[in-house]
Amino acid sequence: MPVTFPTPKLIIFDCDGVLVDSERVSNQALIDNLARHGLHLTLERSLELFVGGTMLGVMQQAIALGADLHADWVDEIYRETYAALETGVVLMPGVTDLLARLEERRILICVASNGSEDKMRITLGQNGLWERFHPGAMFSAHSLGVSKPDPGLFLAAASHFGVQARDCLVVEDSATGVLAAARAGMRCLGFAPDGDGQALAALGGEIFTEMAQVPTLIGL
Repeated sequence: MPVTFPTPKLIIFDCDGVLVDSERVSNQALIDNLARHGLHLTLERSLELFVGGTMLGVMQQAIALGADLHADWVDEIYRETYAALETGVVLMPGVTDLLARLEERRILICVASNGSEDKMRITLGQNGLWERFHPGAMFSAHSLGVSKPDPGLFLAAASHFGVQARDCLVVEDSATGVLAAARAGMRCLGFAPDGDGQALAALGGEIFTEMAQVPTLIGL
């Protein structure tokens, strides 16, 4: 018989690549920047290397790969990334219907991201979600000083809502996010819209490919 899980009390969504289709835009800005600093990557390689990481971690990896980056590079890439995102990003297909279904069932929802609130203001603000989550249901690594794969971001969200980790569900598209969920003791759905979820599954993520699958997966 298939394993069944109780419906979660709190669902914690990652932002980029889960709520908004922003990863390719951000990574294109990144590879254009890195090319000017001596490191040439394809979009696919950039996604493989950097999705789910912090920008400081990206900087360290890029330097190790041969990029010549100056001390203020993080500020530079943030400016260029934000400018690219401001040209327009869309919600991932099915997100609006899923959030409406969860709110109808009175299931708590929030966002927990390694990105900054400024970045989420740009991406979520274009699509009507900034007002839905801000300020009480939005958790940024920049604000809290802890980033995935550390579980602290998810645990802070659970604590804020007074929900036990076992009653939380995380929706993630990155290895760092899935690992953080596992370390927090939370069930995790690994979003793999392109169908390649092996890396997430290896870390304990339960793979799904469309937002329309989520209600069934959580017993609604």
